[in-house]
Amino acid sequence: MDSEEDMLDMYSGEDDFYSDDYKDSDNDDGDDDDDGEPDYGFVEEDADDSAMTASHRSQKNYCVLREEDILRHQVDDIERVSVVLLLTKVEASILLRHYHWSVGKVHDEWFADEERVRNTVGILESPVVPPSSDDTELTCGICFDSHPPENIVSVSCGHPFCTTCWTGYISTTINDGPGCLMLRCPDPSCLAAVGHDMVDKLASDEDKEKYNRYFLRSYIEDNRKMKWCPAPGCDYAIDFVAGSGNYDVSCLCSFSFCWNCTEEAHRPVDCSTVSKWILKNSAESENMNWILANSKPCPRCKRPIEKNQGCMHMTCTPPCKYEFCWLCLGAWMDHGERTGGFYACNRYEVAKQEGQYDETERRREMAKNSLERYTHYYERWASNQTSRQKAMTDLQQLQTHNLEKLSDKQCTPESQLKFILEAWLQIIECRRVLKWTYAYGYYLPDHEHAKRVFFEYLQGEAESGLERLHQCVEKDLLQFLNAEGPSKDFNDFRTKLAGLTSVTKNYFENLVKALENGLADVDSHAACSSRSTSSKSTGCSSKTRGKGKGSSRTG
Repeated sequence: MDSEEDMLDMYSGEDDFYSDDYKDSDNDDGDDDDDGEPDYGFVEEDADDSAMTASHRSQKNYCVLREEDILRHQVDDIERVSVVLLLTKVEASILLRHYHWSVGKVHDEWFADEERVRNTVGILESPVVPPSSDDTELTCGICFDSHPPENIVSVSCGHPFCTTCWTGYISTTINDGPGCLMLRCPDPSCLAAVGHDMVDKLASDEDKEKYNRYFLRSYIEDNRKMKWCPAPGCDYAIDFVAGSGNYDVSCLCSFSFCWNCTEEAHRPVDCSTVSKWILKNSAESENMNWILANSKPCPRCKRPIEKNQGCMHMTCTPPCKYEFCWLCLGAWMDHGERTGGFYACNRYEVAKQEGQYDETERRREMAKNSLERYTHYYERWASNQTSRQKAMTDLQQLQTHNLEKLSDKQCTPESQLKFILEAWLQIIECRRVLKWTYAYGYYLPDHEHAKRVFFEYLQGEAESGLERLHQCVEKDLLQFLNAEGPSKDFNDFRTKLAGLTSVTKNYFENLVKALENGLADVDSHAACSSRSTSSKSTGCSSKTRGKGKGSSRTG
């Protein structure tokens, strides 16, 4: 297999994607590969492909719904079922709730076996209790008082209950939670459904408001194609179209999350890796690793002891107070000048040579290495998260104060300063991607050495380019904010920042694609190298054999 340097050279080419020549990126004509080296694609797209790529990126496989949008969709679905099945809107809403607001499922089940669906859902064609033919008083099935017919109400089953008992029954059920949407007749033996009309007729205004809120939320929470935005205090929902491998969505509240697992957006890392990483960050496993790597159990009480002083004389905390040697864990009364003094232990060295401490030390060393590796990736993951939050704060500060100030000082309309906002938004997105590349790297298998080398190269290039963009928009902008008046260098700054933003965006998009593809190009490169090496070996063998025959002939 080729050396690491050869592999990196193959994928990097001669172009420095984050060099000061970014200004030429917009004029790329696709002829910069004259040296014949393969191009991994972490550069600007060709002009012919840029329009198609932009069109593809602009296509969203989801739609953000406001409350009025949700209500409109809900009413439309109820109307469709009501018209097709010749049912009332109340009955149609009961059917849709039962089948998780799937219009197609309702139609399939209804036309397959209407009677079964009616009995299951509680939409009865004829009443169980026939209506009274005269004006005699009826007995309520709950309070057992006699009431005139105008005070008796029943659903499709016909069981008579007074309005007072109905109101109490409905109010109690609504206050119990969303289960009120599946309300049934108060008669224990009856499965007739209680619809929205009964609530509107008998419930108090407060209970109606609660019921309507549950009813609206059920359209999202019971619908397999929709989810609420998980951001705190956000009332928007996402209508997602399945079939795309990209689950990242951005809500109107500016929160981006994964529709599949509802964690924050985490491309290029898959949901299972994110779940493992979050669990690892919150679990006690790393605490145990730290204890194993940095402490030893007291020989008497077995409590873990951390060595925080220089000498080997250890004293356990009260009530144990056992004094022992840190190295061999033997009683300190058996130690002294003859065993090496306070800073060494001859007994430990002898026992170690005899192999008595090999397994314990090996486990401690493994725990220490594991902890150091995890700390390396976690610190960088957390650092990029902190930088991202800082960038979001800086963006807000720019929008509320600095943008107007910059517009006044540079005599430029705010509409022409959007390139700065775009740069900050790109930094926020790139910080998110870069953050999750460290989780990706942590779970990258150790035996895939070539992939790890290439991954770390790509990650380093991405980090370097992002830092350059971040520094430009964060520090270079200050001279124009603090200037006394318009600066002639502002247009150059605009060109520089827009160019860096564009190049960084394209690099990170291609980085995400490469990581989501499992760095497959490394495998294909290795396979090509293997075939090339095999071909060269075969050719050399043929030449050797021919030379040998010639030698025998001359001899």
